[in-house]
Amino acid sequence: MGEIVNDETHEPRSSSMSLAMRWKHENVRVVSVIAAVAVVITLITVLYMYGASKKTLSIRVDGQEHAIETRQDTLRNVLDEHAIAVGAHDAVSKPLDTEITDGDKIVIERALPVNVIVDGQKKTHYTTKKSVSDALVSLQIPVKTADKVYPGQDAAVANNMDIRIVRVSKNVEERKVKVPFQVVKKADPTLLKGKTKTVQKGKEGIVVQKIEKVYEDGKLVYSQLVDKSVQTKQVNQVLAYGTKKEPEVVVLSASSPSVGSGKGGKVGFDYKDMLENVQLTAYTEQEGSPGAKTASGTKVVEGRTIAVDPKLIPLGWWVYIEGVGFRRAEDTGGAVKGKIIDVYYESKGAVRKFGRKKGHTVYVIGPVKPEAN
Repeated sequence: MGEIVNDETHEPRSSSMSLAMRWKHENVRVVSVIAAVAVVITLITVLYMYGASKKTLSIRVDGQEHAIETRQDTLRNVLDEHAIAVGAHDAVSKPLDTEITDGDKIVIERALPVNVIVDGQKKTHYTTKKSVSDALVSLQIPVKTADKVYPGQDAAVANNMDIRIVRVSKNVEERKVKVPFQVVKKADPTLLKGKTKTVQKGKEGIVVQKIEKVYEDGKLVYSQLVDKSVQTKQVNQVLAYGTKKEPEVVVLSASSPSVGSGKGGKVGFDYKDMLENVQLTAYTEQEGSPGAKTASGTKVVEGRTIAVDPKLIPLGWWVYIEGVGFRRAEDTGGAVKGKIIDVYYESKGAVRKFGRKKGHTVYVIGPVKPEAN
């Protein structure tokens, strides 16, 4: 058999390896430079990214301001990183999940507990406000203008302080007050002393008062009169009292001295008393009783008989009545008192015609009728 001979068209293996070695040897310096540049670029990138993520913040808490460096991305992580606790009622100037940027300023206000006493209840609230007034507004606790706040609304909020609100209410009530009338006394010279007479009846008045009542937490603390008006005017009672003295009663007798002289027609006479402002009336006896007797025992006679008050004119005495003539006091009557004289007439017609006369003067003469000289 013959020997098989391979015709190899490629270079031998040793020849390929030599080529690679030669290329590596020739380009190793280029590769080294490229690798070094890549490392430098990577390092610069890392350093840049590291430097770029660093932030400086200003955080003010509990009245103190702190400068903080951080690479955290949110405010919550920054606070956790630096162990700054935030209570449920504390106020933070930015939401905790906000992404922070370099130069941010964060303010944390600590909430203080306050005890609010109002409307009969005591409840603890938390507030970050500095004054009592602002705290009540933020807590949405209404305070009316008239309400009282202890301590004052301008007071500073303190830890665990008590804030008391006193509800103040007012109302106006009307009430009617009776005003008693007064008795006014007035002298009356025409009324006998010791006698009284009601000239004007008294009447109570009514005054409407408006009373303002002030309540604090439902309890009355004070009331005051704010207005009043007269509904019914008071009328005083006027009482007249007599100042006139009782006339002195002169007991006349036949021995009483004459006090003057007069003339009735052609007949002159002396009189023992003179009565002025005498009232004259007339009377007659009932029909069917002719010749009736008087109080003095005589029979009534027209033109002679008169009824008198025996205290002023004694029965049986003669008088002279101006405008009437001589008459004799023979009778009395229940209505004949004082300066009243009842003149007798036989007919009712004459009585009606005579009527009532006032202002007459009567002269009391005596038991003997004067005769013409």
